[in-house]
Amino acid sequence: MATSHRQATPPALAHALSAAARGLAVIPLSRRKLPALRSPHRDDPAHPPCHGECGLPGHGVHDASADPARVRALFAAAPWATGYGIACGLPPHHLIGVDLDTKPGTDSPAALRALAVRHEFTIPKTVVVLTPSGGRHLWLTGPPDVAVPNSASRLAPGIDIRGAGGYLVGPGSRGTRGTYATAPGTDCLRPAPCPPALLNLLLPPPPRPPRTHSADGGAALLHFVRTAHEGERNSRLFWAACRAWEQGMGAALADPLLDAALDTGLPEPEARATLGSAARRAGGP
Repeated sequence: MATSHRQATPPALAHALSAAARGLAVIPLSRRKLPALRSPHRDDPAHPPCHGECGLPGHGVHDASADPARVRALFAAAPWATGYGIACGLPPHHLIGVDLDTKPGTDSPAALRALAVRHEFTIPKTVVVLTPSGGRHLWLTGPPDVAVPNSASRLAPGIDIRGAGGYLVGPGSRGTRGTYATAPGTDCLRPAPCPPALLNLLLPPPPRPPRTHSADGGAALLHFVRTAHEGERNSRLFWAACRAWEQGMGAALADPLLDAALDTGLPEPEARATLGSAARRAGGP
C-alpha cells in the first residue's frame, strides 16, 4: 500500500489560506500578535524606508497577500507563526476593523451604542471576532476611494480602529492569552458596509480652506465642497457643514451645500445623511 508523505498543514496556515480564499490579504503573526517575520533591514539602520520593494519578506502588513502560493511562502519562512493578520483597507473588501477592547473603567460596546444613537446610525449585522481577552472585532467595509486611518480610543475610550496600514488578528489565531474565534452566527456573514454617519466619525478632518471674512465665508465653504476630489467628497461636506453651523449659517447653507455636494457626484442619500450628522454634532435641529 502506498504511503502518503504529504505533511499536514499547520493550523495557522490553514486558517490563513481559508481567509485568503475569501479575498483577504494575510501575513503570519507570532504568539504576541506581531508580524512573525522581522525586517531584513533591521541590522542596517541607514537603509532607506522599504515597504517590500526589495523583494524580501519582513515588511509587516506590506507583505500581505491573498495569493495562496505567496501565503504558503510567507508561512514557510515563519514556521513558528501561531496566527495570521488580515490587512485592512485593501481591495476587494477595503476592510475597516472596529476593535471593542476590554480596558479597566471602560465599556466600549456601550460607547459604540451611544454613538449610534447620537449620530443616528445602526450597527449592522456583520462578521464579529471574539478575542481571548473578552473583546470583539467588528468587520466593516469602506468605500474604495476612502482611506480610514488607524486610531486608538479617538472615537471613544476602548474603541480602536484598524484601517489602511493596519491589520486584524484573524479567527483561529492563537495568542498568549488564547484563541481568536468567530462569534456564533456571524461566520457565514459578509463584512457589512460601514454606515455613512460612522464613516464620517472615522475620517480625519479635511484640510482647512483659507480663512475668509464672514461676508464671503458661505461662498468659500461652498467652493470647498464643490472642488472636492473623489475620496474626500463626504469628509469635505461634513467639515464644511459643521463650520457653517458654528458660524450661524447652518440652516441657510443646508440646501446650497447639498447642491454643491451633488455637483461633485456624491449620492443624495449619502449627502443628506452627512448634513444631518453635521447638524446634530453642532447642535442644530
